[in-house]
Amino acid sequence: MTDLLDRARGALHAQPFSMLLGAELMHASSEELTLCLPIRDELRQQHGFVHGGVISYLADNALTFAGALSLGPRVVTGEYKINYLRPAVKGTLIARASVVYAGRHQATCQCSVFVMEGNREKLVAVAQGTVNRIGENGEQEAGN
Repeated sequence: MTDLLDRARGALHAQPFSMLLGAELMHASSEELTLCLPIRDELRQQHGFVHGGVISYLADNALTFAGALSLGPRVVTGEYKINYLRPAVKGTLIARASVVYAGRHQATCQCSVFVMEGNREKLVAVAQGTVNRIGENGEQEAGN
């Protein structure tokens, strides 16, 4: 699994936006993966909570990386939905995603986003999405 983790980290580090935010891949297996993002002031909205767009980014990226576990590395998000459950204020955001179902060209994935404050984890958002394999010319391939 070290090779999988190294390849996934390489893909994450190739994303300028992920590097700007400071995301890190903590775990990758054939079934699930974990991304984390330390909370800092620049990621907050006017009430002091982590901006919803930051949490949404983390869920989207985790969903897509999970889809890549089944579909291979050339994937994009087709769609996703997120439910915000409570605000995150301090600590580290942790997104855990896994594949629910995968066909040849499309995977349905789920993600839970937590905030880790000290040694306590609190669920802050849940997301579900569809990840599509892309062809050699960059086009999305048709459904399953």
